[in-house]
Amino acid sequence: MNNLELSKIANEVRKSIVTAVHSAKAGHPGGSLSAADLFTYLYFEELNIDPKDPHKEDRDRFVLSKGHVAPGLYSTLAHRGYFPVEDLKTLRHLGSYLQGHPDMKHIPGVDMSTGSLGQGLSAAVGMALGAKMDGKDYRTYALCGDGEIQEGQIWEAAMFAGHRKLDNLVVVVDNNGLQIDGKIDDICSPYPIDKKFEAFNFHVINISAHNFDEIRAAFKEAKETKGMPTAIIMSSIKGKDVSFMENKAAWHGTAPNDEQYAVAMEDLEKVGAALCQK
Repeated sequence: MNNLELSKIANEVRKSIVTAVHSAKAGHPGGSLSAADLFTYLYFEELNIDPKDPHKEDRDRFVLSKGHVAPGLYSTLAHRGYFPVEDLKTLRHLGSYLQGHPDMKHIPGVDMSTGSLGQGLSAAVGMALGAKMDGKDYRTYALCGDGEIQEGQIWEAAMFAGHRKLDNLVVVVDNNGLQIDGKIDDICSPYPIDKKFEAFNFHVINISAHNFDEIRAAFKEAKETKGMPTAIIMSSIKGKDVSFMENKAAWHGTAPNDEQYAVAMEDLEKVGAALCQK
């Protein structure tokens, strides 16, 4: 799939994110939008998966460690064919299987239930170790937030992964620079993120989160790296492609009202129209 095709899918994923959060009147649009390109690349290009057989034994695993950006994961899974796109409008509704955090027992394509920050990476490390112990060649991917990596459990898991040389593990950090309370470097700076992962014996790659050439090259490099896990630190824009959400901490966990929803969808329609001109 070429970059233009991926960009068009990512734009549809973003529309669905905004629609789902608006319908729920709650949720986390900012970080979902910043990670939309990454989600799109993973599920439409990188991962060995089959929506018709979500539990196939040799599938690659993905863990959304920053579980609150479930709208981004759900939107991508829906567009990939795991469940109807229309169901996204039931996000967080009473009785819906699409709740505020991923639930592996009820949502096709979800490999690990996540919610409390810092815990998902440990689960991903366990999956990667399990593959090594069983002699399996599937790979494990985890997405962490830059605010989330302030949690100590992240570094405990990283230390173990580096020590065990888990080269079948890829950790992606969505570095949009903002968390619920403001700028991450004002609250509890994790910088330099790359040097910290290097200290835990990771191969580290720094990329733009919104450049498919860089994303593609990074995952290729990760697959070619042997004897150590890989951390991809991606510089992203929180609220990407929605004019009033971009780089605003307030949109970490706020749903748009009807008027804001209309503006957001207009913004995304313009992005889609521009892509169609290419």
